[in-house]
Amino acid sequence: MLVITRKADESIVINGNIEVLVVGISKDLVRLGIKAPREVQVHRREVFDAIAEANRAATAPAPGIPLKDAAALLRGSTPKVRLTKNR
Repeated sequence: MLVITRKADESIVINGNIEVLVVGISKDLVRLGIKAPREVQVHRREVFDAIAEANRAATAPAPGIPLKDAAALLRGSTPKVRLTKNR
């Protein structure tokens, strides 16, 4: 981890296209401004963690149906196709 000391109105640049500016400092808080390209997602840690947990929950197997049984259900619901040779 890189630790840098900055005063109000000073900034750091990350990867040449992300700027983090110290907007203000009070007793217990530091206000940061972040300039980044639109394609770069910027989240507070608690929001990032909530998004990651929602993604993990969405990809988890459905409770109560073992994965092997779910695959068998899918195989059973697809129609069987019989291939014949053209003469």
